[in-house]
Amino acid sequence: MVPKWETRLRRQALLRNTHSSTAIEGNKLSLEQVETLSEGKDVIATSKDKQEVLNYIEALEKFPTLTEKRKIKVPDMLNIHRILTKDVMSNTADSGAFRSRQVFVGKRVFEGTGFKEVVEYMPPKTEEVQGLIKEFLDWINIEKTWEINPVLLAGIVHYEIARIHPFIDGNGRTARLLATLILYLSGFDHRRIFALDDYYDRDRQAYYAALKTAQASNGDITKWLEYFTSGVAYSVNEAKETVLKVSSKRKNGQKNQIALTPKQMKIVEYININGKVTNKDLQGLFKISAQAVHKELTKLVDLKVIKAVGEGRAIHYILV
Repeated sequence: MVPKWETRLRRQALLRNTHSSTAIEGNKLSLEQVETLSEGKDVIATSKDKQEVLNYIEALEKFPTLTEKRKIKVPDMLNIHRILTKDVMSNTADSGAFRSRQVFVGKRVFEGTGFKEVVEYMPPKTEEVQGLIKEFLDWINIEKTWEINPVLLAGIVHYEIARIHPFIDGNGRTARLLATLILYLSGFDHRRIFALDDYYDRDRQAYYAALKTAQASNGDITKWLEYFTSGVAYSVNEAKETVLKVSSKRKNGQKNQIALTPKQMKIVEYININGKVTNKDLQGLFKISAQAVHKELTKLVDLKVIKAVGEGRAIHYILV
């Protein structure tokens, strides 16, 4: 892959993860609307649905700064929840805070002449939540824990957050985001080019059924991990096929993947989204001088990743 294709795949994965993870929770925005919203344009939808999508995008874009490997703390988890639930909770005090009351997972079923709520899962008592989370994070931060296969570790993290259910709302989104974050921190998906949440959304009944298997087997999560690892395999192979397709379009003699710095990748991503970039755009994006921006742009031009269009004050840069 060349940087242009890598950034496009990363952007597509971000949008698909956002759409799928929020859709699982009832968000009605289509993938096309999610993409439109991510570009700063408005769509016809409820303010809650739009905010949920914007929150998830923000969390995914902040991946490199959310936490560190073996250093995941309670404030990190609360911050992740705060980002995901900003301006969408009925009570703003519940955003970025552990639950202060008992919750349950249920569904409405029709019985006789009306509907009733059936409890499908009763999480641990409210007073146990903080202790369970602390114990869980202490385990995650042990060096030996990170010797576990990263896919299995991500599956365990997803399940434990769903089991403890530490928040009033947003537990599913938090569990899915943390699982993806574990894959990123472990280096398994350091390029962030596959969309695992897409797999859950394609068959939600199978997703929920897999999560429930531990209840029926006295806490044994084998069946859940079988489902989870199958999902990762499916998602990775899907990304692989896409990579092979775009790689086959490379010109003969083209060099292998060009190694770019995080800042340079950010420039390529900016052009991917906006079509072009100017020196002034990047001064505002990175909070650096025009000279420093020019230096980065010159490097990318020399690498034949971007090219200049126009002259003088009208000059801007596009992807090659």
